[in-house]
Amino acid sequence: MDEELKRPEIRAAGGLLWRRNRRAKAADEIEVVLIHRPRYDDWSLPKGKLEPGETAFEAALREVWEETGYHALPGRSLGRVRYLKSSRNGARPKVTSFWAMRAGPGAFEAGNEVDRIRWTPLAEARDLLTYPTDREILGRFAGQPVDTRLLLLVRHGSAGQRSKWKKDDRLRPLDAKGKEQASGLARLLVRFAPGHIISADFVRCVQTVEPLSESSGVPVVEDSLLSELGYPRHRNAAVGLLRGLTNGGAAVACSQGDVIPDLLGRLAEADRVPLPEDFAAPKGSVWSLCFSGSKLFAMEYFPPPTA
Repeated sequence: MDEELKRPEIRAAGGLLWRRNRRAKAADEIEVVLIHRPRYDDWSLPKGKLEPGETAFEAALREVWEETGYHALPGRSLGRVRYLKSSRNGARPKVTSFWAMRAGPGAFEAGNEVDRIRWTPLAEARDLLTYPTDREILGRFAGQPVDTRLLLLVRHGSAGQRSKWKKDDRLRPLDAKGKEQASGLARLLVRFAPGHIISADFVRCVQTVEPLSESSGVPVVEDSLLSELGYPRHRNAAVGLLRGLTNGGAAVACSQGDVIPDLLGRLAEADRVPLPEDFAAPKGSVWSLCFSGSKLFAMEYFPPPTA
């Protein structure tokens, strides 16, 4: 067993796709989608292996689309499950990452890999799922608030060295690496369909979210509360600003390295959410903050995008 655990792990990702059935007997009943694979004659959650160069998050969205035909709006992370996958060459550890995803437009088309899907009331899905690991993910989803909002807190991209910039530091722009990071962030963040984009009133912060604004059609609103100059004098107001952004759909806020740790710490302490021991916020990184109402209850880290 120890030798098997040391073998290179198989990485996979998937989603728990859900919707509200407003025509059900119980108003606003939550349904989740289960897929049937004829090769195994099983019922499971949509998931699959990562393709070369793909992140787990990207793979999860792709697999949900390919196996169900539905566009998905990603929500909170449901964590990972780990087990040994048997094969002719022996067992290997397999790690699958999951996200909750709200169903958007789409329609299922049967194929060789998946021949049926079934929209199932949340309370009934556990008994239909074939695998314990899928039931574990379902339990994580059911045990937390379903209607949640995401605030995606971004640190601006690379902008050269402060010591070498002789002008007003608020005007320091992104460098070549930072522009690449901004483009990568746009490809990531547009998948959350943000309804609001707010930025510190520093050029490098605004430039970091401009590609996202262009691709989403959502304008960037500048606010000094998110800057290293405005935040120290108005910390509580900045916390209130972020909480207010969670009233609608997803929102994106771009800030600075001298602000984000304290800002996140205040949110987490007030709502009794533990910060990860290895907390970090390098340039170009994202913290996905999950709120129920105006209360933070979970967070997830996305590292800076790679070229």
